[in-house]
Amino acid sequence: MSIECAKVKGVNLAQGVCDMPVPEPVIAGAEAAMSKGVNTYTRFDGRYELRRAVAEKHRHATGMETNPDTQVVISSGATGAFHCACLALLNEGDEVIVFEPSYGYHQITFASLGITPRYVTLPPPDWKFSAEQLEAAVSGRTRALVLNTPSNPCGKVFNRREMQLIADFAQAHDLFVFTDEIYEHFLYDGHKHISPASLPGMAQRTITISGFSKIFSITGWRLGYCVCAPEWALAIGHFNDLVYVCAPAPLQLGAARGLEELGPDYYRNVAADHQNKRDLFCAALAEIGLTPHIPQGAYYALADISPLPGKTSKERAMYLLHSTGVACVPGNAFYEGDAGETLARFCFGRKASILADACERLKKLK
Repeated sequence: MSIECAKVKGVNLAQGVCDMPVPEPVIAGAEAAMSKGVNTYTRFDGRYELRRAVAEKHRHATGMETNPDTQVVISSGATGAFHCACLALLNEGDEVIVFEPSYGYHQITFASLGITPRYVTLPPPDWKFSAEQLEAAVSGRTRALVLNTPSNPCGKVFNRREMQLIADFAQAHDLFVFTDEIYEHFLYDGHKHISPASLPGMAQRTITISGFSKIFSITGWRLGYCVCAPEWALAIGHFNDLVYVCAPAPLQLGAARGLEELGPDYYRNVAADHQNKRDLFCAALAEIGLTPHIPQGAYYALADISPLPGKTSKERAMYLLHSTGVACVPGNAFYEGDAGETLARFCFGRKASILADACERLKKLK
């Protein structure tokens, strides 16, 4: 969709790009590292400065003591950390439980490794699930459950009751829980992020995955990490070395400085700014009859595009692009079956001027 958008010189709300300025400490830290000669390979699990900063962040967020030398692996983005975790802990023929709508790069990782996803579908607008759905998805081959909270694409923030349900289920069936928490700071309307690792009995089986692409607006730097028990971290780190060698060395020090110097106000301001963007954009969608499902977190909105011409979500998304110049992602990208054919995902994490332009363009549909 980004390629198609470029052809018509449109507004790209398809790709998950956040247009915030990169925080000054992050830039300064990376520049200083380059100037000091931090330009060669790092240890297989990343620079100590960043591992230490991540461990401190994890301790602050979960209350758990985390050893930066044995429990943290820095990788090539959160997607890279997820890939290495799957390589290390899952085998061909294993099954994993995935909530859908789901993130496409998780699906591609499973396909490339011969792992079979078993889907638990979350219906809009509340995106709720039950213990019965989880039990129906599990089998003797199930090794893990994959959780993305806040969710891309639907913006669901799993609450404490839901997290406890997942924790009880994982412990009952002896499953890993892989959590993609890359949008953990993008929270709206008072919703709170809960890391599964913080729940009783979950530290040993949870692989906590996150990164800096979104919160520091450095998607091209490819910096992510996982935090987990030492025995899993060692295996994940070895696969990180084999597949990615290491994440960019000087950029790791930029992210470390950002974690160290940016205080709570920074994260609160990011959330408040994106909640305003969410409200503005969702109001524009509603005005033209494309009913949005209001997200609780992340910076995407799934909207009902069934009023548009076309039989599939792709046909409808292309109609929208050529009618208004606004690009979105067809909803079938996030589902195994046809449940997404009436949906499309829009990214509202763009500069205010770009988002305003998109809203004006969309009004052409009225």
